[in-house]
Amino acid sequence: MSADQTGARRRPIHPYLVLLIAMVAPGSGQWAAGNIQRGVMFAWFMLILGWVTWHLAGPGASVIGRLSGGLFIYALSIIDAYKLARIRWAQARKDPAGS
Repeated sequence: MSADQTGARRRPIHPYLVLLIAMVAPGSGQWAAGNIQRGVMFAWFMLILGWVTWHLAGPGASVIGRLSGGLFIYALSIIDAYKLARIRWAQARKDPAGS
């Protein structure tokens, strides 16, 4: 029997590693922390808000200004992934048996 069939939980990834993954690959930090749907949602909103601000920004705006909506969601996703990983890490340390 696999670990999933017996009900045993995998040990969560260290929060600093999740933080690094979240910084390198947007939306992947949530996946590494155990919440795939949330990562897809963050990646989707990064694309949408980046596209919207790109088209709404004035002609004199810098690239960062034009992508500011997507970059804002990117920053939030990094914080969210780290927070999610810290919570799972603390829960795993509190209850090592997984019950």
